[in-house]
Formats: sequence, structure tokens, C-alpha cells
Amino acid sequence: MLGGAPLGQPGDVGPRLREVMGTADVLAVEDTRRLHRLASDLGVTFTGRVVTFHESVEKARLPGLMASLAEGATVLLLTDAGMPSVSDPGYTLVRAAIEAGVAVTSVPGPSAVTTALAVSGLPVDRFCFEGFLPRKGGERRSALAALADERRTMVFFESPHRLADALTDAAAAFGATREAAVCRELTKTYEEIRRGPLAELAEWAAGGVKGEITLVVAGAVAAPVLLDAAQLAAAVADEEAAGATRKDAIRAVVVRTGLPRRTVYDAVVAAKGS
Repeated sequence: MLGGAPLGQPGDVGPRLREVMGTADVLAVEDTRRLHRLASDLGVTFTGRVVTFHESVEKARLPGLMASLAEGATVLLLTDAGMPSVSDPGYTLVRAAIEAGVAVTSVPGPSAVTTALAVSGLPVDRFCFEGFLPRKGGERRSALAALADERRTMVFFESPHRLADALTDAAAAFGATREAAVCRELTKTYEEIRRGPLAELAEWAAGGVKGEITLVVAGAVAAPVLLDAAQLAAAVADEEAAGATRKDAIRAVVVRTGLPRRTVYDAVVAAKGS
């Protein structure tokens, strides 16, 4: 069972996670100190066995945890903050459990990804999560260059020590004026949301930033497809021939070309009058 741990505020934890923490047979946790602190904040007493489950011991812990699951034990996986396996340990255990036919479920909870998206002020109808950018500058710049044409809003995790360089590289790859939001210490006492063009955010970050960072960057805007009036009218006629109404045909061409609706409509009217 995966448990969503609070990003900062213990009050974000619902009653179900409190219950499961107290009744699970095994608690596999990224940091035992964080577990004890969280349990104290929530007033939870856990009676299950506690084992560490972080990146350096993840594979070594699998056989023991799988044996517990095979015996019918309830294993609760908790990482330091947010949902396990989202740029945190957990994927290997989830895959192993699924392949062994063991039921996998979750106690939904906070996620830095969706929290940052919600407060970013950027479009969130479509988005992609890219995790941590590469540490090395050349690899990071290559990764960002590959995303230059990504239309969806992008979410990244980043170290505060590398944030200024990451923002500078993002400005070079996406353009200095691309809108973004740096979400720092989400839900914590010193929560801060900085919104603005990438170049301005890079300048701000150069002064030094502390805390957990989630970066949200607007997607690319599609360049309009340049067609003359006759071509636009022909594109609308093709849509109508395929069964679309005139209104839907015009809308389809507007979406495909990125041109204003009025431009496409006027091209259709001009074609009818010629």
C-alpha cells in the first residue's frame, strides 16, 4: 500500500492514512526519523515492524518485503513527502508486487507535482512531469533542448543549488520570455511562489535559494501554419466533405493552423463569392 505523506503541513493527512499507519504490519519508509516525527505530529502509535526503504537499499529490501506480502502482511510504503514512486522510491516494489499477483493500492495524499501546477497560474489541462533534470550542464541543456517544442505545461523537480543554472539553461532552450513558476517549500511555513519569465526567475535565483523546489514551465506555443485564403477555404471544404458541419470545419482548421477564426471564416466567404 502506498501512502501519500504531507509535503509540509501534517494536517493535510486524512484519517485513513492515520489508521493505516497504526495498523500496518510493516512500514517501509525512506527515513525512520521522518516517520517518528510524522507519527508524533499526527498522534499515531504504530505497532508494525519498521524497515528503511530508500534508493541505496531498495533492491536489497525487496525479497524481505515480498516475503511479508506473500504471508498476507499489509506493507505500507511511505517516502519523505508526497506519493511514493513519483521521483521517490517505490516503483521496484510496486512492479514486484504486481508481478507476484499481490494487490497494490494507495492512500491518496499530497503531491508536489499537482500542488505546484494548481498554484502556478499556467495552463494545466495538459501537462507532463519530467522529474529531476540531469545534474551535468551539458546533459541538462540537451534534455531541455529536446523539450523546446513540448506543447504541454512541464513540471520539474530541482535542487536549490542548481536552480539558477537550470533556469538559465531553460531560458536559452525555451526563450527568455517563456512563463514559469518556481514553487518553493510548498505548504510549509516559508512557502514561496515566484512567477514570471524564465530569464527574470534565473536572475532572482542567482542570489541563492533554499528549500524543496518544484519548477513549472509553460509549454511552447505552436507557430501558425501559413496558408493563403484559397488554401484555407479548400481546407474547410475538405472537412465538410468528410462530414463536418461548416462551423465544425472552420473550428478544425483554426485549431490546425493556429490562425484567428475570423481569418478562416473570411477566406471561406471570399471563396464562395468568387
